[in-house]
Amino acid sequence: MISHQLLLRAGMIHQVAAGVYSYLPLAWRVLKKIEDIIRNEMNEAGGQELTLPVLQPLELWQETGRDLAFGKSLFTLSDRKDHKLALGPTHEEVITKLVSHNVKSYRDLPLLLYQIQTKFRDEPRPRAGLIRVREFSMKDLYSFDTDEDGLSQSYDRMLKAYQNIYTRCGLPTLLIEADSGAIGGKDSHEFMVIAETGEDEVIYCDNCKYTANAEKAQSIKSKMESEEPLPLEEVATPGAATIEEVSSFLKIPKSKTLKAIFGIADGKLIFVLIRGDLEVNETKLKNALHCNEFRMSTGDEVAKAGIVAGAASPVGIKSIKVVADESITSGANFVAGANKPETHLKNVNHPRDFKVDLMTDIAQARAGEGCPKCSAKLSSIRGIEVGHVFKLGTFLSEKLGAFFIDPEGTSRPIVMGCYGIGLGRILAVAIEQSHDDKGIIWPLPIAPYQIYLCPLHPESPKIADTAEKLYTELETQGFEVLFDDRNESPGVKFNDADLIGIPVRVTVSSRTLEKDSVEIKKRSEKESQLVPLGKVVASLQKLISEDLPRLSK
Repeated sequence: MISHQLLLRAGMIHQVAAGVYSYLPLAWRVLKKIEDIIRNEMNEAGGQELTLPVLQPLELWQETGRDLAFGKSLFTLSDRKDHKLALGPTHEEVITKLVSHNVKSYRDLPLLLYQIQTKFRDEPRPRAGLIRVREFSMKDLYSFDTDEDGLSQSYDRMLKAYQNIYTRCGLPTLLIEADSGAIGGKDSHEFMVIAETGEDEVIYCDNCKYTANAEKAQSIKSKMESEEPLPLEEVATPGAATIEEVSSFLKIPKSKTLKAIFGIADGKLIFVLIRGDLEVNETKLKNALHCNEFRMSTGDEVAKAGIVAGAASPVGIKSIKVVADESITSGANFVAGANKPETHLKNVNHPRDFKVDLMTDIAQARAGEGCPKCSAKLSSIRGIEVGHVFKLGTFLSEKLGAFFIDPEGTSRPIVMGCYGIGLGRILAVAIEQSHDDKGIIWPLPIAPYQIYLCPLHPESPKIADTAEKLYTELETQGFEVLFDDRNESPGVKFNDADLIGIPVRVTVSSRTLEKDSVEIKKRSEKESQLVPLGKVVASLQKLISEDLPRLSK
C-alpha cells in the first residue's frame, strides 16, 4: 500500500519483524498528536484514563471462553512457574475484573474508563505496513452502565467523540454497521475511511443511507419464478464440475443450480448449500454456527466423508450438518450434484428431496441487489477501518462477576460497551487518503511539523542569518518548525520536503532576499507566493488557521 511505501521512503518507520515496526522521530510526532487528540476527546466525553497490563493470566480468558474465540491470534506464553499468560489483544477481561472489585452500587455508575496501550495479535497475514500488524498502539474505552438506556447514552456519546476525533485528524469517515467478531456483544459499528486500497468492502444504499461492512451487510436477493415441482431426474454431466461448467453444459442460468461448499467448524465437517448465483459469506456462516474456528475443508476431508467433489449432493446426505442459505427456498426444480462422478440431479426441491439443519442468511450481499431497508439498489466501495465500537451487554459482566446493587436492593449485571481506535491505522490511513506522486500530504492537525523552513545555500552568511532569525521568531510565536539547514542542493531539499509532506514550506534564498521576502508554498498546492519578511508570521497564522478543521455542533 502507498502508505507503507511512503513511510519507509520517508524514514518514518522501520520493520523489525513481520507486522512489528519501530516508529522513527517523524512518525512518532504524528502518533503523539493523534494520541493527544484522542485523549482530549475521551476526557471531554467523561472518560477517566488508566493503564492496564499487557500480560494477562490466561485463566481470565478461559473464564469468558474468548481464548477459543480469539484462537491462534491470541499470543500466549508460560512464565518460569509454567503459569500460562496472554499478551493482551484487548482488555475486556482485565477491566471487567477490575470493576467487579470496585463497583458495588448503582451509585458508582455510569463509568467510562480508557487507556492508550500496546496490543498484540498474532495475525496470520500481517500486511500493508501499519494497516495489519501484530503489535500496535490502541485506545480502548469501556463503558459501564446500569441498564440498556444508559449503555445507549454512553454509546451515542462515544460516537460523537469519535466523529470529533476523525474531524480533528483531518479524516472524513463513514459510520457503518459491522460484525462484532471475537469481541462479541450485540450492536456494533465501524468508522471507515474510503480508500481504493481498502481491505474492507462497504455495502451502501444512496436512497435510505443504509451502510454496512460486507461481512455484516444484508440484501434482498433476486426472486425466482415459482414452478410446480417436477420428478427427480439423473443426468450425465461429463467434464462439468463447477457451477459455471454445469450451467453452461445444461444451458440453464446459475440461479437454477445449488452450490455445495464444505467447511470445518470446530473440527466437524459442515455441508453448506446456497443458490448457484450467490456466494457464501464466511463471517455470517461462522456466526450462524456459533463456532470458534471455521475454515474451508480440503479435498481429502470431503472424500473421506464419502462425498464426490464437483458433484456433491444434499440429496441422501446423512450424518453431516447441513446449513443452507434462505435463497434455496426461492424457486424450484434446481440442479444439484448426484454424488456420482460427472453426474447431477435435475428438479431438486427443498424440503421434498433433502433436509436442512439450519436455514439462515449466509449470502454475501452485493452491489445491484436490493437494500434490506428500502429495496433500492445497493452499491459498494472499498474502505479501511479506523475505529470499532461495540455494545457488549452483560455477557462479560455475568461471567466475571461484575454486578451492582440497584435501588431496590437487587443484584444485577453491569451493562458494558467497548470502543477502540488504532493509532497507527489513523497515521497510515491519513497517508492513503492524502498523497501525490511526490510523497505524503499530511493533514495539518497531525503533521509532524507545521512548517518546513528551507534555506537554500545556507553557506551564505546572509541566508543563514535570515533563516536563523526567522526560525527563532516562528518558534517564539508557537509554530512547529522543522529547520532544514543541511548543505544540500535545492532539488534534494524540495524533494525531501514533498516526500515527508509537512503542510507549509518556507524557502529563504538569494532570489527571495533580493526582494526582502521569503517564498511560502502549501504542500497541497502547486503555486507559491512571495511574502515580505515583516509579514511572514501573519501570513503563516492565516494559512494555518484556514487549514484547521471545524467541529460541527
